[in-house]
Amino acid sequence: MIGLSMKHLRYFDALARLGHFGRAAEACAISQPALSVQIRELEDLIGAPLVERGGRKIRLTGLGEEFAGRVRSILRSVDELQDLARAAHGPLAGRLRIGVIPTVAPYLLPDIIKTLTQRYPGLEPRPREAITQKLIENLLEARLDAAIVALPVSEPALEEVPLFDEEFVLVRPLEDAGKPVPSSDKLHEMKLLLLEEGHCFRDQALSFCNVSALPTRELMEGSSLSTLVQMVGAGIGVTLVPQMAVYTETLSARVCMSRLAKPRPSRTIGMVWRKTNPLSSQFTRIAEIVREVGLQKQGQMQDLLRS
Repeated sequence: MIGLSMKHLRYFDALARLGHFGRAAEACAISQPALSVQIRELEDLIGAPLVERGGRKIRLTGLGEEFAGRVRSILRSVDELQDLARAAHGPLAGRLRIGVIPTVAPYLLPDIIKTLTQRYPGLEPRPREAITQKLIENLLEARLDAAIVALPVSEPALEEVPLFDEEFVLVRPLEDAGKPVPSSDKLHEMKLLLLEEGHCFRDQALSFCNVSALPTRELMEGSSLSTLVQMVGAGIGVTLVPQMAVYTETLSARVCMSRLAKPRPSRTIGMVWRKTNPLSSQFTRIAEIVREVGLQKQGQMQDLLRS
């Protein structure tokens, strides 16, 4: 099809994913009128409409839906060809789109990026923070190269590499510092503060506390671990946080931290990427760096909890 370009395909993919000309234009770093012109040009080349216009959101036509699926496949293949070329040049360099879940990103990502850029001067890390489900979608659609998540994700198309395990720590109001540490059976009787739905850490905490059957209205939710810890400091309830978050989140809050009785709740942090990605061997080396940083942070937090 003469005249059809990768630019047309990437612009259409953004519009199909976001369903809105303004947001798609922003994602593509062009003006909305320019994006509209490009989509019209693509439709002229195809010879049929791909988009139903009208209202704030757009809808894809039947052809547009099928076309969008084919376009994603083409873009994924092109990205993997580019990765193949990068792999042939030896040391890892160029763009690295790496996703990180919100309960890991603030605590490990700065040290991970610092170490990566020291060891791979030609690397250009482009981190993206999002919940697990969104990261997996982005990986499968080739909009991310790899992601740091809690395992397992159980997605057949992805390689999963476990890196390290970390405990969950109980955070209570400072006034509870001298009280016995409650068992998991007792935690579900307390005012438990949790992350809002969509966060895998929420599901892990619910499973440990055996409160998965409780209606959401009986739980108190926050949008971040920082919010939860500050609410605990205000005497509103108790919460669980991953070990790596203890120092950062409790530094300015009137709270106390306690390790729970064995078997202690924990999670496995790992790195995932598409099995078809030609950069798999390089990602394995990056995973080792992430493990190194995570274990170092873990040692620091264990010293803090013992003090």
